[in-house]
Amino acid sequence: MKMLNHTRFIGVLACFLLVGSFSSARAQEAAQTKLPATPSAAVLANWNDVGNRLITMANDWPEDKYGYKLTPEVRSFSEVILHIAGSNYDLLNGIAKSKVGDGRNDPPAAEYKTKAEVVRFLTKSVADGAAEIEKEADAGTLKNLYLWIGYTEHMGEHYGLLVAYYRANKMIPPESRPKK
Repeated sequence: MKMLNHTRFIGVLACFLLVGSFSSARAQEAAQTKLPATPSAAVLANWNDVGNRLITMANDWPEDKYGYKLTPEVRSFSEVILHIAGSNYDLLNGIAKSKVGDGRNDPPAAEYKTKAEVVRFLTKSVADGAAEIEKEADAGTLKNLYLWIGYTEHMGEHYGLLVAYYRANKMIPPESRPKK
């Protein structure tokens, strides 16, 4: 039974490395670069990749459109960003077993009145996540691998949602713009 769990774990790790290395438009780039040397380096690279794309979007999106919603029933752009950052802290609070950051999954947009405050909150949540991965190193990261994979995927799903916000506003998302 122990061998089966170990084999399943290695399979999940291999899938995560593969997905992390070949995510989005980076497939061609990843094929030309070396894979991260350690499991925690792979998790960190994927976390930072998705997190930094979201930070770029948060910085890029016009402040006067931070209240924009695709439909009245969904979150505003600002609320999506705050949800992502809050969820990141939900993860970190669970792993660290202590209060880190805001600690609320959906902090109220009314408490983050400016674009700068929202961007700062998201940026800090991504940086704090990266610091936790580095602190945990391989042993801790592997122990919590399913959480890191899940929350990184969560960020990626909301990245895709925000692409729809861009397209609905006839804007081109940063990752879709021609590279210089």
